[in-house]
Amino acid sequence: MVIALVVSGFALAGAFRGGSQQASSTQSSSPEPAASTPAPSAAATPPASAQATPSAAPSPTASATPSCNQNLVTVSASTDKPAYGPAENPLLTLKVTNGGTVPCEVNIGTSQMEFLVTSGSDRVFSSKDCQASSEDLVKVIAPGASETANFPWSRTRSADGCKAVAAAPGGGGAYYIFTAKLGSRASPKAVFQLN
Repeated sequence: MVIALVVSGFALAGAFRGGSQQASSTQSSSPEPAASTPAPSAAATPPASAQATPSAAPSPTASATPSCNQNLVTVSASTDKPAYGPAENPLLTLKVTNGGTVPCEVNIGTSQMEFLVTSGSDRVFSSKDCQASSEDLVKVIAPGASETANFPWSRTRSADGCKAVAAAPGGGGAYYIFTAKLGSRASPKAVFQLN
């Protein structure tokens, strides 16, 4: 699935790639024991409705599935190169991984994503600053699977509220830090250099 965001004239194309297991694992995301309630009432109803009850029998198996541990869903940040020449733009990658043993439902929409670039205490760029719209995209991530989104950063500055920024990030071998965020989760820092 491809998500497009317009950020102060720049198109943010985040291609989230995931497994085809999301449809089959969706049922395990609601481990409520709803099937145990109709079973006693089925015994008191006529035989016709009692025959409909066995079709709900697989549900208790699904309700016995352990719930997802959201603490095992992690976010990582990376760049396509460690250093960039004066005419090269960094490709920033946000990766969400389910490190648990059961499928996890995670909102990986643009409402949750942030690509943040800093240099020391200088907040250089955030994809949230000029985000035109934000959307939710809830996906079920299979155990051990990942979803990724790429952001080509055009080496520009941004400011909160999309205020105009005249200065550009410095080159000349300066180091920058990319942090990927998804909701309250933040990745370890990815360091890269602009020449």
